[in-house]
Order: sequence, then structure tokens, then C-alpha cells
Amino acid sequence: MSESEIVKDIIADAKSRMDKAVEAMKHDFAKVRTGRATTSLVEDIRVDYYGAPTPIKQMASVSVPEARTIVIQPWDTSTIPLIEKAIQQSELGITPMNDGKVVRVVVPELTEERRRELVRFVGKMAEEFRISVRNVRRDSFHLLKEVEKEEHLPEDVVKRAQSSIQKITDEHIEKINGLLKEKEREIMEF
Repeated sequence: MSESEIVKDIIADAKSRMDKAVEAMKHDFAKVRTGRATTSLVEDIRVDYYGAPTPIKQMASVSVPEARTIVIQPWDTSTIPLIEKAIQQSELGITPMNDGKVVRVVVPELTEERRRELVRFVGKMAEEFRISVRNVRRDSFHLLKEVEKEEHLPEDVVKRAQSSIQKITDEHIEKINGLLKEKEREIMEF
């Protein structure tokens, strides 16, 4: 492998790992409850279905017919009590209701205090993802230094690669900050 290919691989790997961190953050943010109902609040809750922890989305259709209501329609209505129990035991803090055919989850309005707590919580989450992006940068810089020694790469090649990785890092930190601002706005929205 030529030196430029090695450097390109290191940069591509760093970008890929940072992209994954941003995607993971989007996924985690989708699970944070706001005043609005979304299917992602309940889809991944696991139900003890014949001894196997099964996500609700594999047992039922999940929809949001109104802004604050989630409707879960299981394919097998005998699972309704199991789904209700799993939702009650989840961290959502919401009590589901059923009419024998579907489970309804009404997402209550958030209090001002709870909104502020959620904003602090998502701020901490965002900082953890910023740290993971910076850790990728650190690992990539370290790898570049090792390759520089082993492959006798010219110093200017390493400096350019570090500059590229820093630019990619800055872009991903900016994406994280943008996602955080959007989530904070969504939480504080009445």
C-alpha cells in the first residue's frame, strides 16, 4: 500500500467513525421524550414475548394519529397485557391504556421544570458524543504518528492529514451542536 493510500484510509476511517457517532446521537435523541408523540418513544421497548425480549415494532404496528397520542396495534391481541406491562416498566413514565384491540399511549404535557431537566440531559448526551468524536481524532492522530515512524512518511504529509482530520472533526462537532440546538428548541416548544 502506498503512503497516500494509508493516509487516505486513516482519514476515511476517522470520518466514518465520526459519522457513526452523529447517527448514534440522532438515534438517542429520538428516544428523548418531548411534548410531542413519536413512534421512536416506544418502538424499541422490549416485551417479554414467549421468553424472548422482543421490540414492540416487531410485534405490532405503531402510529401517531394525533400530536400527543401513540397507537400500538399488536398483530396478536393476546400480547396487549405484555405490551402494557413493558411500557409501564420502561423509563417513559407513561401509563398506557387499551380497549382490547389497541394500546394507546398519551404523552402528557411537560412541565417547565421537566423541560429544563431534559435540556440539561440532552446537553450532557451531546457532550458525550463530542468527546467520542474528539477521541476518534486523537486515535487517528496517534495512528498517523505510528505510520509516520514505520513508513517514514514525510512530515508535511502527516501535517496535511492531521489538518484534514481536524477539519472533519470541526464539521462533526458543528453537526452535533446543530442537532443539540434543534432538540433543545423541540423540548422547550409548547
